[in-house]
Amino acid sequence: MKIAFTTSDRVHINAHFGWARLIDVYEISDEGYHFVETLNFEGELKEDGNEDKITPKLEALGDCTIVYVTAIGGSAAARLIKKGVTPVKARSEEEEISEVLNKLVQTLKGNPPPWLRKALQQKPSNFTDEVGDEATV
Repeated sequence: MKIAFTTSDRVHINAHFGWARLIDVYEISDEGYHFVETLNFEGELKEDGNEDKITPKLEALGDCTIVYVTAIGGSAAARLIKKGVTPVKARSEEEEISEVLNKLVQTLKGNPPPWLRKALQQKPSNFTDEVGDEATV
């Protein structure tokens, strides 16, 4: 599954979802993780009530299962959840991306908590599953 992190330094989870210029994406499984890409967002991203500015982020994160943030507005969180992406608030702006990834790998090897099992069930594991789900009436 893919996990995303809002970041300003590519080390810590230290950016508000709406204001984030960088979002790092990783592929993760119970065997480990690897970096996939950094999503870059330009333009005026400060809080201004303009909901359209988050649309590119929502589209870019569509294949992610979880996005870690320091903060997120209610409407942005609702729009992510509607797309099947679970927003998770970091414990602090000092929390490191690698620390969270290592904990998630260990969690996936064991018995994931209910919120993580639910997030995992929201995403088809591959294209064949997705097509199979749509073909079932």
